[in-house]
Amino acid sequence: MKVAIMQPYFLPYVGYFQLLAAADVFVVYDNIKYTKKGWINRNRLLQNGKDVTFSVPLKSASDSLLVCQREVAADFDRDKLLNQIQGAYRRAPFFAQTFPLVEKIVRHQEVGLFDFLYQAIVAVRDHLGISTEITISSDIAIDHGLKNQDKVLALCAELGASTYVNAIGGMELYSREAFRERGIDLKFIRSLPFSYPQFGEPFVPWLSIVDVMMFNPVETIQTCISTNHELI
Repeated sequence: MKVAIMQPYFLPYVGYFQLLAAADVFVVYDNIKYTKKGWINRNRLLQNGKDVTFSVPLKSASDSLLVCQREVAADFDRDKLLNQIQGAYRRAPFFAQTFPLVEKIVRHQEVGLFDFLYQAIVAVRDHLGISTEITISSDIAIDHGLKNQDKVLALCAELGASTYVNAIGGMELYSREAFRERGIDLKFIRSLPFSYPQFGEPFVPWLSIVDVMMFNPVETIQTCISTNHELI
């Protein structure tokens, strides 16, 4: 069985869904520290030919809290974010098919940050027809005091993984030998370039999955997710 484990991100780029689809079980971390300047609650969209950051504002809290302990700000203006996305993509060829999904995700009333992000990941998975099971890290019976590679190995062992698939950025973080000793094959997924027309302007790569869905039919995205990468 192939297992992948990742942090939750808000409407992440297509490579996130390539990793999800490459696994039989995809574990989303909820009990890890929130990274203030990371991409957990923000991403990029295309606006006037340039990449622009959009985000989900959070309630003020200690930087030491876990993702599952953070909350969406009470004054999160969902209409403002939806208007930004609508303004950016209303002329996109697949706006009519994509915007209702985005609206459903953004209007979700969950207060907890993790639950808000989790429902978005599941909604996009279902929209794209990905069959991978998604589970939450804290629901898996391991010692959650473990860190880094040791925690990943424990999660893989508990799930009965034969292969662990990780994003290419993790090559320096994990030891193939350590996984091999546990009978687990360690693989890394590398996304290949995927370009498409963006209003006739120079292509801006690796934007949110929202951008991909606005400019491409689901069938094209499914092909990209299943074939436009390599396992190392």
